[in-house]
Amino acid sequence: MTQILDTVDKERLAINPSLKRKSELGQFLTPASVASFMASLFDMEKMSNPNLLDAGAGIGSLTSAFLSRLISEGLSNQAVVTAVEIDEVLISKLTNTLSLFEGTLNLGRQVIAADFIEWATNVLLDENSLLSSTKIRFSHAILNPPYKKIMSNSRHRKLLRGVGIETVNLYSAFVALTIELMEDHGQIVAIIPRSFCNGPYFRPFRQFLLEKAVIKHMHLFDSRDKAFKDDEVLQENVIMLLERGKKQGKVRISTSRDDSFSDYEVNCYPFEKIVQPKDSEFFIHIPTSNEESFIERYPSVCFSLKEIGVEVSTGPVVDFRVKDHLRDMPEEGTVPLFYPNHFVGTLTEWPKVMKKPNAVFVDEEMKKWLYPNGYYTVVKRFSSKEEKRRIVAGVLTPSSVNYAEVGFENGLNVLHYQKQGIHAELAFGLYAYLNSTEVDKYFRVFNGHTQVNATDLRTMKFPSREKLEEFGRWVMSNSDKIGQEEIDSKLEEIL
Repeated sequence: MTQILDTVDKERLAINPSLKRKSELGQFLTPASVASFMASLFDMEKMSNPNLLDAGAGIGSLTSAFLSRLISEGLSNQAVVTAVEIDEVLISKLTNTLSLFEGTLNLGRQVIAADFIEWATNVLLDENSLLSSTKIRFSHAILNPPYKKIMSNSRHRKLLRGVGIETVNLYSAFVALTIELMEDHGQIVAIIPRSFCNGPYFRPFRQFLLEKAVIKHMHLFDSRDKAFKDDEVLQENVIMLLERGKKQGKVRISTSRDDSFSDYEVNCYPFEKIVQPKDSEFFIHIPTSNEESFIERYPSVCFSLKEIGVEVSTGPVVDFRVKDHLRDMPEEGTVPLFYPNHFVGTLTEWPKVMKKPNAVFVDEEMKKWLYPNGYYTVVKRFSSKEEKRRIVAGVLTPSSVNYAEVGFENGLNVLHYQKQGIHAELAFGLYAYLNSTEVDKYFRVFNGHTQVNATDLRTMKFPSREKLEEFGRWVMSNSDKIGQEEIDSKLEEIL
């Protein structure tokens, strides 16, 4: 069986550079090491006479890993495979891959040359018609779905809505459709970007997934660029084992640095640590240590921003939409326009020599996007992959600039109250809290990408307003002596 997997992987490496529709279709072919690991996650006792779906099958790397496990472990001498693939270049390779198992397995196989979303939605709609008497259902599914956004007015979005699925990316659409196509207790193993775990756009998908299936196992790669190194993919990926229906129990979480799995570790967690009870956003947390989390160690960290009298909004000035109003440097009729680069620790460096503008011209159109000058905590929405921290916060003070109004660019999240500044102690306390090591670690458990959304901040837990203000007073009286160690130590002391 190793020989078959080697043959398929050599084919993957050979054809990968010549794929002409890679970007269009969001294709990333699965390395043999990852495919074999994915196949190993299925429960052994469920592997007898499987009916397997491979959605977006590529050259068949995942199916070949699944079938190889059946044979090498003597789990079954027969299987049925339905492999769906849209790329005509890959379909002939896929057919060749399946033919490698002739003679070693009683294999029923069907290669469907189709767009998986069109095919699957048609299957589901046909079943719901009065004339239908059959259902297509699978006992197993294995998939590495494409990664590409779905536009709100696209044909794919309309097809998905027709079967009750609301989502924004091909990968979540593939997983949702696959869940619908499974029989009761059917199992799915999928490798997908971790970005679905949080944020507002994937909320309907998270809710759908948690209502229809249970999470049995999740695997994380510590190194962001190792799972698909041949494709230079920097998206953080998670491998999931899901089961249709069934009652949710504990979840296995495993990690490895890369796709060699040489340092593989696995722990088990109660589901409440994965999806917190009463979380209306259904954020999926992926703890990687059995140590008590920050929130578990300090039960007093239990307040939302709303409960401490703070709101958060994305910076309202979208620079490319107001190009005519932008000015490199301040001049008459302008006010400051703040970008993430303007905030360095507790200081505001403005104006600043940089590629971005420093000011925006004010007229009636622009006025509605401005905030009155005051104390605001700001958080970068995007961090580069090289940055050590996921959350990077700063503070605007009214003395930083001599203007009555200011603009915040879209790359910032702004913590405010009714579009006004907040109390100085609270602004500095939030700044220090958000810049603490513990909060950064806590945030990474449910955030797998380099973006910090306003919804993420609304969902986070904070100390009481009184403790934050105490933290803020300490910052204000020691601002020139504060480093990371001091912030972390003072937070522990306050809590």
